[in-house]
Amino acid sequence: MQLENSVFNQLQDLVLSGKTRQEKWRRKQLHALSDLVENHQQEILNALSKDLKKPPTEAFFEIIAIKQEIKLAQKNLRNWMRSKRINVPVSLKPAQAFIQPDPLGCILIIGPWNYPFSLTLQPLVGALAAGNTAVLKPSEHSPHVSSLIKKLIEKYFQPNIAQVIEGDGNIAADLLTKKFDHVFFTGGERIGKKVMEAAAKNLTPVTLELGGKSPAVVINGANLEVTARRIIWGKSLNAGQTCIAPDHLLVEQNLFDPLITNLKTSINDFYGNTPLNSKHLGSIINQRQFNRLNNLVKQAESNGQIIYGGDCNESEKRISPTLIKIENRDDPLMKEELFGPLLPILCIKSLEEAISDLKLLPKPLALYLFGGRDKDQEKVLSMTSSGGVCFNDVVLQAGIPELPFGGVGSSGMGKYHGKSGFDNFTHYKSILKRPFWLDLNFRYPPYSLDLSLLKKLIG
Repeated sequence: MQLENSVFNQLQDLVLSGKTRQEKWRRKQLHALSDLVENHQQEILNALSKDLKKPPTEAFFEIIAIKQEIKLAQKNLRNWMRSKRINVPVSLKPAQAFIQPDPLGCILIIGPWNYPFSLTLQPLVGALAAGNTAVLKPSEHSPHVSSLIKKLIEKYFQPNIAQVIEGDGNIAADLLTKKFDHVFFTGGERIGKKVMEAAAKNLTPVTLELGGKSPAVVINGANLEVTARRIIWGKSLNAGQTCIAPDHLLVEQNLFDPLITNLKTSINDFYGNTPLNSKHLGSIINQRQFNRLNNLVKQAESNGQIIYGGDCNESEKRISPTLIKIENRDDPLMKEELFGPLLPILCIKSLEEAISDLKLLPKPLALYLFGGRDKDQEKVLSMTSSGGVCFNDVVLQAGIPELPFGGVGSSGMGKYHGKSGFDNFTHYKSILKRPFWLDLNFRYPPYSLDLSLLKKLIG
């Protein structure tokens, strides 16, 4: 399915008509999106179960994320929309200057397959709050969710406000040939580069929400029992297919053995002795991703690296949470983002060694530190660069709608959530307004104003 030019023109024309600049229009769209989510929760849970075998509790997180985002936008919309007065220099008075938030236009949102409902519709909240129209391209790898999104958007929105275009990468490539006013993409770095390259041909700005190998560092002072629970939860959530999941562990040597003991205990507490039979563990999205992870498990097994787990069920595309000992960053497990329930664990001598190592690597989307003191946390904040940082926990930073969410460097560009989402889809127009009644001749040629006097006027 392709986006017809006539439909695309209607989406752009509505914004240019001025209608979407009205607060009433924006609130109406946010209310429609709220109804969409509220009235179809069971359908959403069912679709997520079919595509990813998500347990209902994990699937419900996607619903909560959107509802929180909408609620925050509804509460603050009037304040976000206000124009801001700017002081005018004496030399330009009488005049008024202000900044006016304007919608960008028609936004293309390309969603991912790992959180296919929330990460496709959550950016839409900011886009609509900012007065834009949108075209959504859900992931073809989560077909049940994609189909549901299309059905619900068509039910709750007029076709000149929001459109859903389903299809594979060729459809996405075709969409990127059109002159959208902004492109919002969530996915991997490789495709993100293609999106940016295609958008550049139209000078279309992009927001790229990517990922990377987000490390979790465990040092002295950590409560190992709680640390283990939180790490295993974050690593196993959605079967590890979370962009801000802890990708690997860097553990001080003296903590290695006791931490492993607690990690094993947590796996058993969460999923039993046979995790593949647990109804609380999701599945890998498709055969290609399963094969990639399964090959890494087999390679680690042949090298005697598996500490715990390593069970795979190809017919169900399920992999148990797996602890793997690695010796250095040359290990195949450290080449790319794992995006699965495999947890490589590397010993370090100190936090300083971990920081020195991280400085040489691509900037991750998230960085986690367990343990240490205030000064250690300050070292991490001041000596590393990442999309976000979380101390003594994982993943939960993304659940705070007031916190901007986004990457840096190869983990992405641009931010959203809350006010950051509104800003992301807004052009802040600079405006100067002057009357006719004061029009001094010295500004015009032939220039007669003495430079020394001009310097005094400007200050």
